Amino acid sequence: MEKFDVVIVGGGPAGGQCARILARSGRKVLLIERFKDFTKNSFSSAGTPLETLEKFDLPEKVVGSFWNQLVIVTSNKRGVWQSEKTLGSVLDFTRLREFLAEEVTNHGGEVWMGCRYVSHLTNDNESLVTIKNNLIDEEISVTTKVLVDATGPNRSLILQKGDPQPKFTTGTGVEYLIEVDDESYQKRSKALTFFLGHKWIPKGYSWIFPMEANKLKVGAGIVQGEHKVVKETEPLKHYIELIIHDYIKPEFYKITDIHGATVKYSMGLNDVYSRDNLIAIGDTVSTINFLGGEGIRHAMLSSEIASRYIAEYLEGQRKDFNGYQEEMHKTFLAKWKVSEKLGMKKYLEDTDTLIDKVVSYLEPMTLEDIVDVLFYYKFEKVSKGFWPYLLRKIRSFFKPFKKV
Repeated sequence: MEKFDVVIVGGGPAGGQCARILARSGRKVLLIERFKDFTKNSFSSAGTPLETLEKFDLPEKVVGSFWNQLVIVTSNKRGVWQSEKTLGSVLDFTRLREFLAEEVTNHGGEVWMGCRYVSHLTNDNESLVTIKNNLIDEEISVTTKVLVDATGPNRSLILQKGDPQPKFTTGTGVEYLIEVDDESYQKRSKALTFFLGHKWIPKGYSWIFPMEANKLKVGAGIVQGEHKVVKETEPLKHYIELIIHDYIKPEFYKITDIHGATVKYSMGLNDVYSRDNLIAIGDTVSTINFLGGEGIRHAMLSSEIASRYIAEYLEGQRKDFNGYQEEMHKTFLAKWKVSEKLGMKKYLEDTDTLIDKVVSYLEPMTLEDIVDVLFYYKFEKVSKGFWPYLLRKIRSFFKPFKKV
């Protein structure tokens, strides 16, 4: 029976980054991924600021495209912001996870593909883990000093059957990867495009993200809940195809992949973060931002935080993971609470008139300022757009009187 220092269940960005860090430090690491290869669950888009590549030491080969433009389309308005310099990238979810797994093996760790967690039993700070290898239809047992739950919304390890469940808010997303004609691609090759409003998608938002040559990701995501204004909605497929046919209007297109996922988010971050020698990371502890839906960057940050606690535990500097939840809350909680309130209002309450005002407020701002709002949650910067908007409204009110 093989023995490991750390077994990480889930080969997403959180699990892969955690395994990478610990393997680099010389720990004996096993990373388990349930699919036989990373192309099978390429369900995430990843628009992210440029600093993500440097912060997490990621090569350009994990990038699908770079962007310097933002477009926001509502039911009645359209806003465009552009910068002379590149401000971000769209990560290729498949290549990102492949790279992290390669890093694990390059530093002496093991990656088992096509393997599913079955159960674990912990005694004397060591866990016996049962794994099902789906490729050979065989169960395997290993032991580990630390067990990491990186299974995202499934929370397969940290929440066992019969455990008390935190209250979750559920979000569902579907995304098409389409190949389009050159003109349709070039128009959107440097832009992140977001759609808000009841026409495009009630209860959530939609998007177009450029990938490599002539490929676009077109997706839609909603929050499960009752909308105060819109009582009936269509399937997500309807809103995606609405964007393709009514907005992109390609000369031709071909769907090359359809994928989707469900997220279970704990309002107020009331997740279970650790238990005994088990620690949870990524979407298992609601690191996805509720307002914007960005998750990869925050999941990888949670891995860096957790890896420090794991290293100290293995070195005998701590007996448990006390303090991990507090540090995670210090990192995320304040901004996530604001995002929750704004998200619930925007997706389940606002009228089209209020949603249209989003573009009006943002119009006077630079793209750099908007990136600070959307990606760094500096919501106070929105006021920079509000006052010019108010001034324009006052001027338009008095304009008829000047003519008289």
